[in-house]
Parts: sequence; structure tokens; C-alpha cells
Amino acid sequence: MERNDAKQISVFEGLRQAVTDFGLLVKFKLTLLVLFSAVMSYAIVCEGAVNWGAMLLLALGGFLVTGAANALNQVLERDYDRLMPRTANRPVVTGRMSVSTAVLIAGIMAMFGISMLSIFNPLTGFLGTLSLISYSFVYTPMKRSTPLAVVVGAVPGALPLIIGCVAYEGFISPTAWMLFGLQFLWQFPHFWAVAWLADEDYKKAGFYLLPSGSGEKDQSTGLLSFAFCVLLIGSAVLSYLLGYVGAVATVVLVTLNAYWAWHCWQLFKTCERTAARKQMFVSFVHLPISLIVLLMDRIW
Repeated sequence: MERNDAKQISVFEGLRQAVTDFGLLVKFKLTLLVLFSAVMSYAIVCEGAVNWGAMLLLALGGFLVTGAANALNQVLERDYDRLMPRTANRPVVTGRMSVSTAVLIAGIMAMFGISMLSIFNPLTGFLGTLSLISYSFVYTPMKRSTPLAVVVGAVPGALPLIIGCVAYEGFISPTAWMLFGLQFLWQFPHFWAVAWLADEDYKKAGFYLLPSGSGEKDQSTGLLSFAFCVLLIGSAVLSYLLGYVGAVATVVLVTLNAYWAWHCWQLFKTCERTAARKQMFVSFVHLPISLIVLLMDRIW
């Protein structure tokens, strides 16, 4: 009995580790954020009249494509991930998962994910493919050569909002571009705050992702983050003037962006870790609140 119990425990532990490793491989929390963006953009353009079957298909297809991109990212960066404590426990780095297994999982996920997105229309499938390729094979290798990788990475980072719109509308509408612009601009203050806090870790792997010419922590991070928040304010006002967003939603978005800009300004003035942490924490609530506000604006 003891031997059977030990065997059952071993099988259970192995299964739990496999599930954990899969979550690490696809960067489960990050993937959920991407899915939230795509699903919210779908809900915004259909003005709340959601086809739940279509939304489930979009969510599953988006999960598979995003997970595939994250898996390929870890395969390509495995030699650098082992140099950073925050990524040293990833399954490919530790050898708990072989490179061939990770690539196979990524390939299967990409194939099924793109096929699911293509059910909506060919453009949705194409945009999913573009997102995967640009993230895995353009942004990922650029991270060790130039801080401009952040600009390149912001494109696949914002494509899920266009994908959600195109899945419903079948073309890239002005609303899709508006939502793309929101998440594209959002990524800079968000990512630079993360890069500031993880700077020592990133440098161990040769990643210099802060916007200063030297790649060091200086006032340029806070100043440029502030500038992008100002652009977000301008984007909200322009969307109102063009008739895409109502007055109440615009006031909320401008206020939210101004609050974030203030925290970015504090990083510019102090260059302190606490200021970067506050800038990052505001970014975590900024995007979901913005998308929920835009959804409520369309419904009401």
C-alpha cells in the first residue's frame, strides 16, 4: 500500500509540475492580459451585443497564439533567461522541458490558434500570424541590440485590440485604430517602469531596455513616460472630437491619464525606485479601467 501511495503521489506531483511548467512556458498571467484586451475590444465594437460563442472562440484562439509566441520567446532566450534570477526557473532553462518539446507545443498552439482566428475572417488570422512572428522573431532578438526594441514590441503588444475588432467587423475600422493607439501608447510608461525595477536583472542578460542613450537609469525614463501619458490625453481628446468617445468617458480617460502622468513626473524628478514602482502599479489598473470605460460608453 505504501508503494502504491508513493506512486500516486509521484504521479500527482509530476502532473502538477507539468501544469505549472506549461503556465510558465506560455506566461499565463501575461497571456490573460492580452486576452482581456482582445475580448474587450470585441465587446466594444459590438456595443455589448456579444455572441458568447464567438467570444469564446476569440479567447481560445488568442490564448493559443499568444501562448505560442511566449513559448518561442523562451526557446530563443533560454541562454539569457538562465542569467536572470526572475527567469532562471523557466522550464526550458532548467531542462524540465526540452527545446524540441517547447517548439512542438508552440507549433501546435500556433496552428490551432491561427486556424480558430481565421474562422472569423482571413484578416483576423493574418493579424494573429503577424503578431506571433513580429513578437517572436523581430522583437525578441532586438532586445539585446537596441532600446528601440520597445517600440517594435509595442506593435504586437497592441495588435490584440485590432484583432478583437476585426473578428467582429471584418476590417480595420477607426475604432480599431483608436484602441490600438491606446494600448500602443500605454506600453511605454508601463514597460519602462518594469524595466527600471528589473534593470539589474536585465543587464545580466545583456538587455538594455531603458530609453536613455547609455541604457542607464536617468531622468529620460520618467520624462518620456510623462510624454507618452500626455499623448494618451491627446488621443482621448481627439477621439472625442472625432465622435468616437462620449464626453463623460473622455473626462474619465483624461483624468486617469493625468494621474498616471503625475506619477511619471515623480520618477522624472526623483529617479527613485519607489516612484518607478508606483508608475508600474498605476499601469496595471490603467488599461483595464480605460477599456471598461470605453465599453460602458458604447453600451450607454
